[in-house]
Amino acid sequence: MFHAVRPRAVKRLLWLDVARGLAILWVVYFHFFMTYFPPAQWGSLLDGAGNLAGIAWLEISKLGYHAVGLFIILSGWALMESTSRRATRGPIKWGAWYFARLIRLYPMYWVAHLVYLVSPFVERLEPVDSRIILSLLGLRFIDITSNFNYLNAAWWYFSLLLQLVLIFPLLFWAARRMNPWVFLLLAATLGFFARYLLLIVYPQNGAWLTGGLALCRLPEFALGVVLGMCHSRSPERTEKFFLGGAGLATGLILYPFALKLYANSYTYIFVDLATGVCCLLVVVGLAGLLCRLPAPAKVLGLIGAYSYGIFLVHQPYVIWVGLRIREQPVWMFLLVSLAVLALMSVWGIALEKATNAVVNRVSEALKRAKPASA
Repeated sequence: MFHAVRPRAVKRLLWLDVARGLAILWVVYFHFFMTYFPPAQWGSLLDGAGNLAGIAWLEISKLGYHAVGLFIILSGWALMESTSRRATRGPIKWGAWYFARLIRLYPMYWVAHLVYLVSPFVERLEPVDSRIILSLLGLRFIDITSNFNYLNAAWWYFSLLLQLVLIFPLLFWAARRMNPWVFLLLAATLGFFARYLLLIVYPQNGAWLTGGLALCRLPEFALGVVLGMCHSRSPERTEKFFLGGAGLATGLILYPFALKLYANSYTYIFVDLATGVCCLLVVVGLAGLLCRLPAPAKVLGLIGAYSYGIFLVHQPYVIWVGLRIREQPVWMFLLVSLAVLALMSVWGIALEKATNAVVNRVSEALKRAKPASA
């Protein structure tokens, strides 16, 4: 999961942060690419490229949204591991657990709204109106047609996170009381059934499948829960597969088959899980390779550690820049892309660090004041 305020006592896994860093940079680049090269122009781009390199560049660039599936899987993974560690110290107080997660999520989300409202270099595609109340609450699935992508389309993911956090205690209880793979099978079946109903039986707005209804993304999240259990029980074995090259090779081999699931509505039921898994295997595999290079790993690890802030603020900026360089040649786009990725990383990190510092100070002040008031 994207993390805001993080427990200081928990040792971070560098490869996991590097994977998040790669994924968030891919998301930022994807939104920038889609603004500079809208789908209507892809045919002319291929005609102009006229070679395999151009085709490969287009295909890789337009798959950046698959990183969302990776983040959903990592959400389940991180929540399962952190909550399992907490459970070893005694019974979990779920009220306090919910409060801690909401404190991690909401402050940076509200800061992103404030930045959007006051920044001079963001693209404002919609008016600020009464819908901002539901946006601030994170309830973007209410009147989903007009609210889901309101102001900043990337914020739909926050609504999904809220729902996943809400149902996590039930999933945690179920996963620990049955065989993990049976749990995954049941959870995936429930998610696929929800997608079947919304795609085939009672066709609805596609936003419900994207994240408006968390059940539709339950297969990825449940897989993350199981992977978190596997990693907790056997970290060496799990990391050997994901980081040792086998996972990367598996992801590259399976990716073309996963993409074929876009063929029709029936196969589309399974496409988000399939592409999310392939993206996870490829990105985590690359992270394992990059961890052997100290300098790049350090930079990408920092970006990944603050991927939540980068994700929340980047899209209006990259749309603003992308619209203003559409007439520039491809080489200029590539140069500007590097600058955009760097600036969005620095800006997102700075905002999240500042937000975390304020939240931590307020939390510590409240803790000190509590005994006195009692």
